[in-house]
Amino acid sequence: MIRDSKPLPPEANTAVCSDHAAVAREVFRIEAEAIAALEANLDGRFNKAVEAMLATAGRVIVCGMGKSGIIGKKIASTLASTGTPSFFMHPGEAFHGDLGMVTAEDLFVAISNSGETEELVKLLPFLRENDNTVIALTGNPDSTLAKHSNLHLLVRVEREACPLQLAPTASTTATLAMGDALAVALMKARDFQAHHFARFHPGGSLGRRLLQRVRDEMRCDNLPFISPEASADQVLATVTDSGLGVALVSQKDGQVVGVVTDGDLRRAVQKHRQAFFSRTAADLMTINPVTIRVDSNMHMAIELMAEHQITLLVVVDGERVVGVVQK
Repeated sequence: MIRDSKPLPPEANTAVCSDHAAVAREVFRIEAEAIAALEANLDGRFNKAVEAMLATAGRVIVCGMGKSGIIGKKIASTLASTGTPSFFMHPGEAFHGDLGMVTAEDLFVAISNSGETEELVKLLPFLRENDNTVIALTGNPDSTLAKHSNLHLLVRVEREACPLQLAPTASTTATLAMGDALAVALMKARDFQAHHFARFHPGGSLGRRLLQRVRDEMRCDNLPFISPEASADQVLATVTDSGLGVALVSQKDGQVVGVVTDGDLRRAVQKHRQAFFSRTAADLMTINPVTIRVDSNMHMAIELMAEHQITLLVVVDGERVVGVVQK
């Protein structure tokens, strides 16, 4: 039988802080100071670490235990998605067979705040014999990891945000920031661009914008064409029935001379009142609509819509209108 937990005795609550926002502000300040302090500790070893990562013919393997391991997973993920082949390796699993994944061409990043994490230290003989370059991220320059690595990046913090100085808080934030600094430096060194990033993120909105073409996104069937002489009633029905919120005003030769959007209709009703229904499509339309070529990418289409503060573009193939595309 599960018993209800007993409430804490009254005396246990006497030191509880009631201003939680004040605690949050103090945490933010401590962790911000920890990150700022990294700049003072930065030296030529950071440049050498970036150069070593650029020069490696293999992958960057990130390894850490506990909270450092969680931070390591994020660093490895950021590196991999920004042009540096990388993966995370758990040090315990590494010592029990996963070292078989490590080739001589790989670079090894070892993360440990103390620099004495046993599971990582035990990997050093193998890495030395395997001729791997080792970059250590620790808070102790005199630690075993720091002394036995090829390069050491100091991520020391004055204190943790944890009031007991036990839970890794500021130290993990500083380590994460150092990992981001490495990733961004590598991106800039490789001239890594948005379209490269999109290749690794085809399922996201960025992938859609940069990889998809307008032809893949446009609507090209049952386009809402209407003549310039069409009445306001006809325009209203066409805009409503299209499901696009627009009517394409075209001449007999098929040339689109304007568009009427639902916004155009609202503004016309407000301006003309009862006289609205005596207007024609030619009176209501916006002339010279913004167009985009069918083979353009969606990134260009979205930027064009943002620039003109519109939600739809007319898609053309040469002089011929072939569709419309929306945000």
